[in-house]
Amino acid sequence: MVFCVLIRTFAAYIIFIMGKIIALANQKGGVGKTTTTINLAASLATLEKSVLVVDADPQANASSGLGVNIQEVDCSLYECIIDKADVRDAIYTTDIEGLDIIPSHIDLVGAEIEMLNLDNRERVISKLLEPIRDDYDFILIDCSPSLGLITVNSLTAADSVIIPVQCEYFALEGISKLLNTIKIIKTKLNPKLEIEGFLLTMYDSRLRLANQIYDEVKRHFQELVFKAVIQRNVKLSESPSHGLPVILYDADSTGSKNHLALAKEIINKNS
Repeated sequence: MVFCVLIRTFAAYIIFIMGKIIALANQKGGVGKTTTTINLAASLATLEKSVLVVDADPQANASSGLGVNIQEVDCSLYECIIDKADVRDAIYTTDIEGLDIIPSHIDLVGAEIEMLNLDNRERVISKLLEPIRDDYDFILIDCSPSLGLITVNSLTAADSVIIPVQCEYFALEGISKLLNTIKIIKTKLNPKLEIEGFLLTMYDSRLRLANQIYDEVKRHFQELVFKAVIQRNVKLSESPSHGLPVILYDADSTGSKNHLALAKEIINKNS
């Protein structure tokens, strides 16, 4: 029994040393995946962790939200997947020290069809990230709002998944489908995949509905729900239009404090 615990602890230690890959996924749009990816990454970097964001959403909002001019990108995730470009050529720095990004491109929309004839098509992103995994403490993958091949690739590459859940009507709609997809990927493609946690977003404690959803999610998923909650915040909504994470836009804002609390929780959980 003690030996098994030691083995699990050692395995977790190795994963952390190598760099933990966390996908942020929910096929329901508008739940705060990209906002969380940008601001969690910035918060982790502020706490002196080296972080890479992989923008796996063709909308490329994580890229623009971290100040990348999509029009000037020569090498994106698309070129790495389809043209087999060197992944290091696709890494761009940001305004935050220790935070890099592999940007996305609208061409990624067609990548799923182009990938159909590739060998091990579910493991393309996993193979891409393997050579650079040791370079970062955390690699965060911003998934698109779908359960297509790119998202399957992201979950196959990941050690764990964060599932953002907005505190609004229909919040739990579709989560059972996502959990079933995670179960299938864990069984057939990625046995190490775990749920890092459910993250409640767009929370407003003044609203009865928000509190009801909070209670329901806690009742359903218990210890899998992060203690940190992302509250509704004007500064958090404004910051992407300036190409900045909220910690650079307004470090004293509620949105900044929420994401720092989340980053600390994840670091403590993985240390």
